[in-house]
Amino acid sequence: MEYDIVVIGGGPAGMAAAIAAKKAGTDSILILERDTRIGGILLQCIHNGFGLHYFGEELTGPEYAARFSDEVEKLGIEYKTDTMILEVAQNEGYRLVTAINTVDGLMHIKAKAVVLATGCRERTRGALIIPGTRPAGIFTAGAAQRFVNIDGYMPGRKVVILGSGDIGLIMARRLTLEGAEVKLVCEVMPFSSGLRRNIVQCVENFNIPLKFSHTIVQIHGKERVEGVTVAAVDSNRKPVPGTEEFIECDTVLLSVGLIPENEIASGCGIAIDSATSGPVVNEHMQTSSEGIFACGNTVHVHDLVDFVTAESLRAGENAAKFVQGKIVQDGKKITLRPGNRVRYTVPQYIESAVQDGNVSIMFRATDVYKDVYIEVSSNNKILKSVRKKVVRPGEMQVTELTPAQLAEAGDDITVSVQLSGEVAE
Repeated sequence: MEYDIVVIGGGPAGMAAAIAAKKAGTDSILILERDTRIGGILLQCIHNGFGLHYFGEELTGPEYAARFSDEVEKLGIEYKTDTMILEVAQNEGYRLVTAINTVDGLMHIKAKAVVLATGCRERTRGALIIPGTRPAGIFTAGAAQRFVNIDGYMPGRKVVILGSGDIGLIMARRLTLEGAEVKLVCEVMPFSSGLRRNIVQCVENFNIPLKFSHTIVQIHGKERVEGVTVAAVDSNRKPVPGTEEFIECDTVLLSVGLIPENEIASGCGIAIDSATSGPVVNEHMQTSSEGIFACGNTVHVHDLVDFVTAESLRAGENAAKFVQGKIVQDGKKITLRPGNRVRYTVPQYIESAVQDGNVSIMFRATDVYKDVYIEVSSNNKILKSVRKKVVRPGEMQVTELTPAQLAEAGDDITVSVQLSGEVAE
């Protein structure tokens, strides 16, 4: 089988990338999706709040996914579901995708370009090393969301949630609405990793207790969870002796972070950023392996699907330009570096100082900071400085550089969060 572009993943990122590539003039496109239908994780996110940025209206997850899946059908983009990707190999002049399903069997697909849109996965109990037994009743928040919203099962009746990520906060509300008692949401950090609006709408409005700088230190129960021991933690995130508290429950939900799904990227030798756990990309969303692009949560975990869409449209359009031989690199390589109070930046480098339009830089702060300046600098010269009332680790920050600003940059650009006292007015 041969295609111009193969998109791996049929979620919001993969669909947006395929649509953008089609509209950019590339007709031979194939989407490969391992689930039974395209739409991705949005299909189980029945709450609203999606699409405010991109569509200017509030949609549920399935509604947002339907907007794109309908367009995929309308544009005649081919896709295969129930398909597992085994390998992506880089060859001279093309990429070879090896995949398998029950209809076609083992497939070897030659592609001029590949877009990785494989999303992310949840951290499990095994990654946390929580002491205790191994009873039934311990779920990741995403697994519990699927049980409730897709399969119609209640995971439990008395629930403690570890972690205040967006999925955990949303499931606190969802389980409450279904009649469960959410005893506590505890967060090891002194701040939430979720959006502020989810803290208000999902926890505070339902009077669900939320404790920062607390964690589960023991899980109790033999056949089924019977309770947990929760303790306060110090500045090094170590439990403080004497602060232990037993809470009776039959279910524990883990909302302790998402990790980009990068097995395929690692398997074909793509450079991985240790800060994001996703592929290193340039401003075209092209990875370190020529002709392989990446977008969405496989690159870095986003807080809003609207940002995923914007990034994926850019990846799909540039994959089409690559196939058409329209991506021109002028030999210059500008490295983007996270500066003060910034955890990472995406893209990690810019491969052309000559741009058609502005270059978007996405980043996350390391903590909650108020009254700050987002500062972009190069060669001890400030290219851009924007004042912000507050930045939070749970909320993605986006800044743009114009072609004129990029032309002034040297070999390095640093993005930092500066406190107002550090900036000359």
